[in-house]
Amino acid sequence: MDKTASNQALALSGIMHCTWLVRQLAHEGRIDETQLDCALRPVFVLDPESVASVYAGSSCRHNALTVLKTQLGAGGPTGRDMETTRYTATLMHLERKLAARDDLLQALREGIEAATQQLQHFPVTHENVIARLADLYAQTVSTLRPKVMVHGDARFLEEPRTANRVRALLLAGIRSTVLWRQCGGSRLKLIFGRGRLLNAAGGLDAG
Repeated sequence: MDKTASNQALALSGIMHCTWLVRQLAHEGRIDETQLDCALRPVFVLDPESVASVYAGSSCRHNALTVLKTQLGAGGPTGRDMETTRYTATLMHLERKLAARDDLLQALREGIEAATQQLQHFPVTHENVIARLADLYAQTVSTLRPKVMVHGDARFLEEPRTANRVRALLLAGIRSTVLWRQCGGSRLKLIFGRGRLLNAAGGLDAG
């Protein structure tokens, strides 16, 4: 198996899983708690031994890889969700801005380390943990431009609990975007390497 392609596919699946859940929250106001748990856990893996260790758990990987394969066109172009694609593209652009800001990167690391302490008392999906991640996103990534403009039902987006979940998921998406770049991922690799990424995703999902 192509190790580089596999690592890139895992990181990209992490991004797209988060943005797909953001899209679902914005339009439906709710998501599966297990999938939320899977999407947020990579935030807390700051110094991983490998890319695979960031996305542990076969069921978590399966959910994320299923989204990735759909977004890359495994089920045909009609299967893709353009909002998910747009949010993913914006996160990739923001990651390039973030990489040039050592102050924000340091603030993110310190904020995540502080949030990690909460996991001694609360599960990842507890509202206290999510609120901490949401606030961290607002103070760091959200200060950059362009902002991720989330569209959906105002009844849901204006609800504080949903808004916090959206921001926490976007933070998780940024974490996977950083990993995507570290694995050699780029916009050109995404555009011209779809087949390679799809093959890697299929191999990972089968394993």
